[in-house]
Amino acid sequence: MKPAPFRYHRPGSLSEALGLLVRLEDAKLIAGGQSLAPMMNMRLVTPAELIDLNAIAGMDSISERQDCVEIGALARHHQLASSAVIGQHIPLLGEAAATIGHYAIRSRGTLGGSLAHADPAAQLPLVAATLDAEIAIAGPRGERRIAAREFFVSLMSTALSPDEIIVAARFPKSAPRGRHAYLQFSRRQGDFALVAVACTLRDGRLTIGVGGVEDKPLVFDDLGSIDAATVAQTVRERVDPAENPRVPALFRKELVEVLTRRAVQKCLSSS
Repeated sequence: MKPAPFRYHRPGSLSEALGLLVRLEDAKLIAGGQSLAPMMNMRLVTPAELIDLNAIAGMDSISERQDCVEIGALARHHQLASSAVIGQHIPLLGEAAATIGHYAIRSRGTLGGSLAHADPAAQLPLVAATLDAEIAIAGPRGERRIAAREFFVSLMSTALSPDEIIVAARFPKSAPRGRHAYLQFSRRQGDFALVAVACTLRDGRLTIGVGGVEDKPLVFDDLGSIDAATVAQTVRERVDPAENPRVPALFRKELVEVLTRRAVQKCLSSS
């Protein structure tokens, strides 16, 4: 199928893009287009106006700060997976980004697009929530910052207003002796995960993030134990997946337990 007719805009600056968002009705932003374009082709969404952000300079940068790494919203998935700065300071993000789809998708898909789309099975929302990243958002009232754990509201729903644009995300640097693990289970390579688990171990404290199970990423950082079997059982009991005729809730809960146990074991074995 082909998309419904729309008008195309390619602003050269962030202020111009924000002005278009305010002025135009029924407008959608596009960056990599790896989620939006298929939805438009199937006419699941039919925006009258399409605002392409790719001509805005500087929004794909990856910059090391004193206590964080700031990543522009237009940074591609393959940049996240291959960046030396990310590999050194946020290795969990780079490892998860390398599992996204196939190379063609990683070459076009963007960090900001994935965060805004907020698919609960996607890797980048899960890692952003697990690492307690901060999302920088620009709008007509200026810039605001919001914690990733508050940004994701529900199924493909965020705290982003219709007249706002994600401009960057700031990820805290990993602790020097911190450990991490990312595991997911998919039917085929490149498919969205039925369940994904991100795990960090820092100063003897575990944080577990779970994706693909409920309407948004889940984060557990009050586990009180680092025993792999105990933590896995606790996380299994706390998740509440919906019944699905193709993927029963019990199957997802079992996947959560298995992947959590393996992720914790991986962190412990490398510490």
